[in-house]
Amino acid sequence: MTHDHDLVLRPTAAQTEAALNPPPGRNGGDLVVESLAGLGATTVFGLPGQHALGMFDALRRSDLRYIGLRVENNAGFAADAYGRVTGEAAPLLLSTGPGALTSLAALQEARAASAPVLAISSQVPTAGLGGGRHGYLHELPDQAASFRGVVKSVHTVRTQSQIPSAIAEAWTSALTVPHGPVWVEIPQDVLLAETAVPVVTGGDTFPEELPPRPELTAVAADLLSRAERPAIVAGGGVVRADAAKKLRQLAERLHAPVVTTFGGKGAFPWTHPLSLQSWLEDRHTTDFLEDADVLLVVGSGLGELSSNYHTFKPRGRVIQIEADLGKLESNHPALGIHADARLALQALLETVGERTDPSAPERVRAVLDKVRDRIAAQELTLEQDVLAAVRAALPPGAPSFWDMTILAYWAWSAFDAKAPNTMHSAQGAGGLGYGFPAALGAAVADPTHPVLAVSGDGGALYSVAELATARQYDLNVTWLIVDDGGYGILREYMTDAFGAPTATELTRPDYVALAESFGVPGVRTSPQTLAADLAKALAAPGPSVVVLPAVLRMFAPTHLG
Repeated sequence: MTHDHDLVLRPTAAQTEAALNPPPGRNGGDLVVESLAGLGATTVFGLPGQHALGMFDALRRSDLRYIGLRVENNAGFAADAYGRVTGEAAPLLLSTGPGALTSLAALQEARAASAPVLAISSQVPTAGLGGGRHGYLHELPDQAASFRGVVKSVHTVRTQSQIPSAIAEAWTSALTVPHGPVWVEIPQDVLLAETAVPVVTGGDTFPEELPPRPELTAVAADLLSRAERPAIVAGGGVVRADAAKKLRQLAERLHAPVVTTFGGKGAFPWTHPLSLQSWLEDRHTTDFLEDADVLLVVGSGLGELSSNYHTFKPRGRVIQIEADLGKLESNHPALGIHADARLALQALLETVGERTDPSAPERVRAVLDKVRDRIAAQELTLEQDVLAAVRAALPPGAPSFWDMTILAYWAWSAFDAKAPNTMHSAQGAGGLGYGFPAALGAAVADPTHPVLAVSGDGGALYSVAELATARQYDLNVTWLIVDDGGYGILREYMTDAFGAPTATELTRPDYVALAESFGVPGVRTSPQTLAADLAKALAAPGPSVVVLPAVLRMFAPTHLG
């Protein structure tokens, strides 16, 4: 009798030939790129540095496509978006010390958003390892320690023979749910030394699935079948698991209203009769969810933003499906089901009974009417018109990437993403500078759609250097910059809290002239011409910049009363 674990894949004749007669001139860097190619990678992001040159030299001898950005953090954001769009692990090649550390904010966002990024960094030469102060350029006492609290797993290499297995192990970690960024580090001398290790010709890995425990889904199905007022919160885990269709089937079978979190945008049709859309920062929505006698939370930890700043206090029974064990019941007691969203929803579909509730669409409409009335009373027509113009200009299947800016905060609640996995923002970790470099990564992943990036002028200044990247690779990204002369949301926060803002005003460039200096077309628009100007830019091939001078305001919060 044979078992799966007894099977050994026999090498092909070509693989045997490559192993016995490797081409001359290979080094440890070749083992890195061969391992990536063997695992299925086609594209790598990064920025070269002195200790990492062995990896970058090896790229010349590989078929991997290299996309080089101008700042390591931006390279990390681009890899993050590539991973979100493709569902594949996105390799990110970095140098030691400052180069590695500059990527930390991007890796934090990837961890918060469960984006699979495979970061591979160089290290000082082996002789400099061990925590001593040898005085090597870029030396840190323990470089990996800087990443352990940020990434999902850390993998260290000290010899060339360890490279293929370490990269395969990291790849598997990045793609095991919940997805996330991982870190591999390899000393400079290991990368540069000529290698006798055979050509890496294979590397299949099989990330383990995370099915639900059947006794838990049986209880969940019973609770949902007997519920009088069930409701569903759909988070980013639904999008990442490609489970939107199963979510819709379950909601319709239960007649359960659905609200999507900001990370779960597009997980449920915006105009569906059961759609509460994404108005989580609204007390009317919070009240409705608190009133549910059974609340199904799928792929969300009900964190700060998803819980209306922790003012949400459920009165009914909560069922939480979550792949990240650390988020399970971290904010509310629940029937916690540690599972991939797609597999758990499928299990519920197989066991849940059908409910009928003709009043559900009417109750949903009532909540949305209250939300609209609340917003309408604040005289925020400019903000709503600008957001509507963006939606009108953006083709339905085109992805958008939003920086931490007032228009993005509006979009979290009020923007119809049209489809799953098309709207992304930095709301996981909340760092500035995400929108434009992430959009570049998405354009690399799928050049068949135009990509929209949205930034404020403060966030835009983090990413201006990447106009050179957009032009160099002729990436099909349109960058909308809302220019209000400062950090607009911080200006609002400080004015509300202290009566006046401090350190929020910015001297900024002429963004149109700046874009044109990079060879990127730019146009200055207005709220009245935004839809037409943005549509024209999105329809044109290659990169472009649209600048909207406007001071936008946020709608009043409901969690402070």
